Amino acid sequence: MLLHGFTGSGRSLDGVARALAQDYTTIAPDLPGHGRSVGGSEAGAYGFDASLARLAATLEAAGHSRAHWLGYSMGARLALGCAVRHPRLVESLVLVGGRAGIADPAQRESRRSADAAMAERIETQGIEAFVEEWSSQPIFATQRRLGPEFLAAQRRERLANDARELAASLRGLGPGAQPPLFDQLERVAIPVLLVVGALDRAFVDHARDLARRLPVAEVCEIADAGHAVHLERPDEFLRVTGDFLRRAAGRAQSTLSIPVEETAS
Repeated sequence: MLLHGFTGSGRSLDGVARALAQDYTTIAPDLPGHGRSVGGSEAGAYGFDASLARLAATLEAAGHSRAHWLGYSMGARLALGCAVRHPRLVESLVLVGGRAGIADPAQRESRRSADAAMAERIETQGIEAFVEEWSSQPIFATQRRLGPEFLAAQRRERLANDARELAASLRGLGPGAQPPLFDQLERVAIPVLLVVGALDRAFVDHARDLARRLPVAEVCEIADAGHAVHLERPDEFLRVTGDFLRRAAGRAQSTLSIPVEETAS
């Protein structure tokens, strides 16, 4: 299961999907409010738990009872949420630029208010003005090195989203709206790979904090990369991800093959 970031779509992870297709069946849905997906008209349809339930249903509708989950940014938060809320569906996690929400209530409310204001701007100023604002954030500065063709493709992908849907997604799935997961991380007893660009210092700290809280986690800090490691250093990202998935699959197989001792009656 491949989960994209905010303003992307399932196609954002096409490169990752193609690389993994030799060994895995891949599913890359459009998350609520993105691409061709809509949250629905019912109350709370764009919320965190409702989105997790939809992802669980997507996996099961595809005929799979369990999967490795790989998520980037917003997708990483959702993938981690699935491991907490729907653990039977998650074999392992690869989280790129991930976090478990915002622990401090005051900081969480401040971020929720900021996201609500941004959602209002998306609706009132239109998608083009928003994409210019979003793309100019310092967190994406390292992507400018990838050249004008890459940046133009990123801009086209973001512009393909609907303003009202994107605003609804931000209100329901932004870090300020997400329930924090910190108190439940000790129960996520599956292998977790936390991938982070060394230049993305805030998320290096998030990754290290998650690694201390999760029972079976490792941090992979990739040099000379920012937030979108899978785009900025794709070869290195795919190498470490492929190695981790092979080890995670081997661990799962070993666990399944442990003989059950007979108990004398």
